[in-house]
Amino acid sequence: MAHPTMARPVFSTEDFGLIREALAVAIRNGDDNADTRKLVNLHHRLGRFSR
Repeated sequence: MAHPTMARPVFSTEDFGLIREALAVAIRNGDDNADTRKLVNLHHRLGRFSR
């Protein structure tokens, strides 16, 4: 029977900063609509990882 392997993270800690920066650009360039508000919330949540 094979031993289960450890789960590896999909993103590195550096990736969260890059994704957050990309979201900031999309938010600045986007219209004020429901999708932009979702991006703002995601940007805020990702801020927890960059600390």
